Amino acid sequence: MIAPTALQAPVQGYCQDRFLSVRRAFEANFLESGEAGASLAIEIDGQRVVDLWGGVSDQETGAPWSKDTVSIVFSNTKPATALCAHRLAQHGVLDLDKPVSHYWPAFGDSQRRDTTPRMFLDHSAGLPAITDKLPRDAAFDWDCMVGFLERQAPLWEPGTRVGYHGLTFGWLVGELVRRISGMSLGQFFRQEIADPLGLDFWIGLPESEEHRVSPIIPAQPAATPRNAFESALLNEPDSISARYFVNTGGWRPAGFNSRAGHAAEIGAAGGITNARSMARLYGTLALGGSRDGIEILGLDALRSATRVSSATHKDACLLVPTRFGAGFMRNMDNRARGLDSACLGEDAFGHAGAGGSVAFASPVHRMGFAYTMNRMGPGVLLNERAHRLIAAAYDVVAQDLT
Repeated sequence: MIAPTALQAPVQGYCQDRFLSVRRAFEANFLESGEAGASLAIEIDGQRVVDLWGGVSDQETGAPWSKDTVSIVFSNTKPATALCAHRLAQHGVLDLDKPVSHYWPAFGDSQRRDTTPRMFLDHSAGLPAITDKLPRDAAFDWDCMVGFLERQAPLWEPGTRVGYHGLTFGWLVGELVRRISGMSLGQFFRQEIADPLGLDFWIGLPESEEHRVSPIIPAQPAATPRNAFESALLNEPDSISARYFVNTGGWRPAGFNSRAGHAAEIGAAGGITNARSMARLYGTLALGGSRDGIEILGLDALRSATRVSSATHKDACLLVPTRFGAGFMRNMDNRARGLDSACLGEDAFGHAGAGGSVAFASPVHRMGFAYTMNRMGPGVLLNERAHRLIAAAYDVVAQDLT
């Protein structure tokens, strides 16, 4: 263990000497970028080389972020949900390229009969938002949300366009998991992935764990729109972007810090965990999907899950260039155009979460990387805090290849 620093928001934990520059970058987020509370972890070759945490977990009480603090990681939940579907596919009970209606008959109508599970996973199914007004607290009622999606006409011909399914992803993929496995999404994830790997990661948090959750601090609205997405929210209430962001059935923002929100199995954005557990998950995937005799996915299934299967120069929802595998983000370096980016590395696959959290695997470096925080930052992908940490990590591991 390394001793706490003299920072206003002390950083604690473990860090190998060769990763001290990563620790310094983590500290810089507190000193220079307004970090409140956060965790950071890195695995290399299945070994934890960084496990840091610091800052304040609860702004009202001043409670520090501890080793076992957890928080909502927003869209970092999507790969966990996707892995459930990929395990079913590996077992031969889900065909990602067969019509969804084979498993879910409500999708057999003329507009959606060609929709496949892969389209759910790579954001091309045409269901990024629900156009009917959702009732209050609908997001916490699985059957209610599934019913709305069964009635929702696609906003484009499925498979012909890419638009981030920011919230609908979880109910679409999760309902397939439920129908095929007979278990809820959260139950399946615990049994098939989280428990075997020993992950402190929940899709639907038990009340017994509630005391460990760090409340989210929402980002302050900008005085003027900073990007096309924010402009659409302000000026185009009928746009896909605005419908996705506003019509959430009580999830945004009240659900972030509610017991109902934490308990609900919101498979697109409600996962609760910390960097240590996400780094272990991605550290396993970086090794090819197996570790210590535990297989999450076989190598062929993992390659199918993570290869780029949809990409666009202008995402119909996020309004920036995006690249997706079947449930995973791939590198989105839009800096040359001055747009929001998620610079994970060319070989990497993972996901960004609202406000700036991120986790990914780099097979080339056999690295699992994860960063979580409670103060949301600006933008629709990553902000300076995550990019600073990722760059510092790659500066270290790149030396292993020279």
